[in-house]
Amino acid sequence: MAKTERRASSGVSRRELLAAGIVAGSSLAISSGTAEADTISQRVPWAPGEASNPVPVSKSGYQFFSPGEVAWVDAAVSRLIPNDELGPGAQEVGVTVFLDRQLAGAYGRAERWYMGGPWAKGTESQGYQSRMTPAQLYRAAIKAIDGYCRTKFGGKPFVELSAEQQDKVLGELEEGKAKLDQVDAKTFFKQLLLNTQEGYFADPLYGGNKDMAAWKMIGFPGARYDYRDFVSKHGQRYPLPPVSLYGRPDWTPKG
Repeated sequence: MAKTERRASSGVSRRELLAAGIVAGSSLAISSGTAEADTISQRVPWAPGEASNPVPVSKSGYQFFSPGEVAWVDAAVSRLIPNDELGPGAQEVGVTVFLDRQLAGAYGRAERWYMGGPWAKGTESQGYQSRMTPAQLYRAAIKAIDGYCRTKFGGKPFVELSAEQQDKVLGELEEGKAKLDQVDAKTFFKQLLLNTQEGYFADPLYGGNKDMAAWKMIGFPGARYDYRDFVSKHGQRYPLPPVSLYGRPDWTPKG
């Protein structure tokens, strides 16, 4: 009886009051602007290059590496992915430029990573565990590896070693046998190999994979917009050339 009397005396139930508020809010939202629907048929509702237009990295000069570090990275990535009968090596497709631009930017500064510790040595499954940012790691490791090489090879830095000697040093880094000042050898080798692979196969937009050579070697079509005509053609070679995020040079009007 009390609830019935309360509703009768006020004239409005609580549920009705809430419903009225929702309707009022909706009316305000609608009155603040108009919403129109459009049916799109037989056309693309956007023009290419209007939004989020990708900008290729500049290929001129180096932004992070010193000249000596450039020579070191050229030598190292050339051993990790050498130039052979299958295709160009890492140096030839611009992996050093890719690494330089990455280390000079947000990746090199670890801007999106948690870097607050603790700094206990991690397991193989835990990924990157260094207190150094990638940029700091590369700079310290290159210096430390040159010191290691000079001690072991009569004063010669890494770039002056023979290909066989460079392979031996890289193998010792990979296995953790090389003892470096301030840097864990396995940690750096793992990062160097990963970044080299990324630069070799990444979109040319980022500085590596020059002329999409790595994609052509493995038959990867790239960032082409539509593959529907080829989805059902199992076991057939894809006939079209690869496409970068910024298109193909032959799509750009001359003059």
